[in-house]
Amino acid sequence: MKIGIEAQRLFRKKKHGIEFVAIELIKNLQVIDKKNQYFIFVKSDEDNTSIKETENFKIVEINACSYPIWEQFVLPYEVKRHNCDLLHCTSNTAPIYPKAPLIITIHDIIYLEKSNFNIISNKGTNYQRFGNLYRRYIVPKIVNSAEKIITVSNFEKKRINDFFNFSVDNEKVISIYNGVSEHFRKIEDKIELQRVRSKYNLPEEFILFLGNTDPKKNTINVLKAFSDLIENYHYHIKLVILDYKKEQLSIQLNEIGKPSLIENIQLCGYVVNTDLPAIYNLSKLFLYPSLRESFGIPLLEAMRCGTPIITSNTSSMPEIAGDAAYLVNPSEHECICEAMYELLNNETFRNDLIIKGYKQCGEFGWKKMALNILDLYNKIQI
Repeated sequence: MKIGIEAQRLFRKKKHGIEFVAIELIKNLQVIDKKNQYFIFVKSDEDNTSIKETENFKIVEINACSYPIWEQFVLPYEVKRHNCDLLHCTSNTAPIYPKAPLIITIHDIIYLEKSNFNIISNKGTNYQRFGNLYRRYIVPKIVNSAEKIITVSNFEKKRINDFFNFSVDNEKVISIYNGVSEHFRKIEDKIELQRVRSKYNLPEEFILFLGNTDPKKNTINVLKAFSDLIENYHYHIKLVILDYKKEQLSIQLNEIGKPSLIENIQLCGYVVNTDLPAIYNLSKLFLYPSLRESFGIPLLEAMRCGTPIITSNTSSMPEIAGDAAYLVNPSEHECICEAMYELLNNETFRNDLIIKGYKQCGEFGWKKMALNILDLYNKIQI
């Protein structure tokens, strides 16, 4: 069988969650499947070392053009040109006319939910707003024609089934968990830890938060909670925020009336994935109180690194974290603050969460994910 995999953004320099999921899928398929022929469709970009061709995996680079044109017109042309028997689109959208039976991975449908639409439409960057509008247009047009829909948690499976009125019995939507990469681990090498600390100018003691401009990341409530920790408990610790700009932070601090809090915050910008394990290891705790997630790979990354976690009691996060994290109401910054204070001061509780975290993250793996998806490929009737 000839299988096409859409991995449009795989060669971009600054990768995020969806791109790493696609990379791990492809790398694991290269190990476990020597029978089928694969064509990996990517957009030409800076980092062309993410994956390498093997005997039955060919990389098809498609020259730069706008995302909608690339996906809706050029990708179907390449699928037909390479005589693909199946196309798997890995990043929420797909061609309306794919030219082959379609499997699509829909990581979430946040952009379709009315309760979230005002938030995602009016905040975030122009790029994020356009992306959400594009997905709102495309996804309803392709879900019915797709052979199968893969999503990443049972929570998101239910959301998709409910939104599109799919029968649970027909198994059109399949839940397949993401994994966690093995380079996320407890690091004892003090030289490596110091290298990363120096590279990103990290303070001696800090709380870690993977912030970005997406409103679902709940940055405002994190800042309010951290302000309470500093002011109400007189706690001397820094907040390290990754993937965030100073101008954006200043705007939000002014919004909550705490401009001086910036003195207690360290911004590191984009961090390459290979440096993330050391940052988890160096942090006192990891904040992930998102308003809405379909999975939450950083939860597993922190667990593998032995970092205690505060996350939300909503959406998929209890499903993924299990009993290995401190669950809070993400809409109440007071709860986030209390959780931080508890984890910073209760060593027994910290250690208990760390031990449970090692066990919990062992339930997830990229090889397991790839095997489940390969099984799905083989079941599609051509």
